[in-house]
Amino acid sequence: MNFTQDLRLLLKSRHPIIVINTREEDRLEYIIKNKLHCSNNQQVYCWDFVDGYTSNPNDNGYAKRNPLLALEFIENLDNESLNLFMLKDFDSFLNEIVLTRKLRNLAKTIKTQSKHVIIISCTINIPLALKDIVTIVDLPLPDLREIRKEITRLSKAMNLDLESELVNNMTKSCQGLSIDRIRKVIAKIIAQYGQLDSRSLPVIIEEKRQIINQTRLLEFYPYNTVDRNIGGLDVLKQWLRKRSRSFSKQSLDYGIPSPKGLLLVGIQGTGKSLTAKTIASDWTLPLLRLDIGRLFGGLVGESESKMREMINIAEGLSPCILWIDEIDKAFSSLYSQGDSGTSARVFGTFITWLSEKKAPVFVVATANKIHSLPSEILRKGRFDEIFFLDLPNRQERESIFEIHLSKVRPKSWQEYDIKQLSLLCNKFSGAEIEQAIIEGMHTAFSEEREFSTEDIQVAIKQFVPLAFTDREQIENLQAWAEDGRARNASLS
Repeated sequence: MNFTQDLRLLLKSRHPIIVINTREEDRLEYIIKNKLHCSNNQQVYCWDFVDGYTSNPNDNGYAKRNPLLALEFIENLDNESLNLFMLKDFDSFLNEIVLTRKLRNLAKTIKTQSKHVIIISCTINIPLALKDIVTIVDLPLPDLREIRKEITRLSKAMNLDLESELVNNMTKSCQGLSIDRIRKVIAKIIAQYGQLDSRSLPVIIEEKRQIINQTRLLEFYPYNTVDRNIGGLDVLKQWLRKRSRSFSKQSLDYGIPSPKGLLLVGIQGTGKSLTAKTIASDWTLPLLRLDIGRLFGGLVGESESKMREMINIAEGLSPCILWIDEIDKAFSSLYSQGDSGTSARVFGTFITWLSEKKAPVFVVATANKIHSLPSEILRKGRFDEIFFLDLPNRQERESIFEIHLSKVRPKSWQEYDIKQLSLLCNKFSGAEIEQAIIEGMHTAFSEEREFSTEDIQVAIKQFVPLAFTDREQIENLQAWAEDGRARNASLS
């Protein structure tokens, strides 16, 4: 069920007060006035704090700067039409007891009348006293059909004849943007190039990256900017390879449900974060990195609102990869009472979305301390699979050396004794192997010569890996995985 159908159903079932979470006021107003088709005699009244009611010339400016008078207008209006009252930013006033009580009284009376109150807000903050009478709905970002329609409309308005392939590419590139942002970025392209062509796509991608990053919740990575190289983890790679076309139309026609995601548990430096980036690159999907620590805001209700915003952006950009790094740090103190239950509510929203999401968003969550995670997130149905990334074995260490040496010495990497180096760095993580190579390069560079196998060997012997400095935690993690609680990402 899409947003319009959902809203129409709420109106027909006489939900008196509906709160719609969106920043796209104009788009929502267009949907309500032109797409609901609830009744032929439908009337829509719009109110905001500065201008009052503006939709009807007879009531223009009424209840300006007076939220209570705006509610009394709804109560006193007497006609047989279906009346929709759109109150913009009205949730900002709901901490006042007089307005809370007025809304509760109003909800009782308008249930028997053809009246509905729609509160539009970009941050949801509903008092507990109104929870039972208010229904919250999120307006999703425009889908591909709506984006294509807007691009076609704009191109016709500017007398531009666009090829269907360019329209398809622009439509896909604009996913995750609001209609207003799409209009602005197309105007920017026209101002810069005088037309819409292949040069438009990088401008759209950069605009999208900036907008998503401005949320301070998500970072956007186009798939073609991600490094694909990762050593070892053959079992995990094979699992991912089988699902590389899971978001294609052919897969949908075949009847395969979209994969939910992965939980990658392992020792620091074993490639969990790199795996998330590699999936995006191999599957040619955009990557969103969630800074889950920033979900927790200082105001009451802000954290839950940020979680809804994150979900809205991810689903608007789908199909995509959502990378949640170090999820264990965010929910390690889930059951403490220090945050008045905020963490528990955010966590509840998150795991419910994980289980029930229909949009093709593949979630890749990473964790270093599995014992810090709530047991609910490990239950089957949240993720498709839980993989354990252990310290690399000898063959994997050879592959890691080959990858890193070929980056810094693409023409001469085969001259290094990779087999000897991989034997010497037993219990090193991939990140520690890379650091040993860098240390060897520093030594040789300071002596103004080319670095050698011996320089790396010296660096390895001086290096104290995490397997020794944090032995107890690593052994506990390995024991947890050996109990069969996760699938090993590497061949035995």
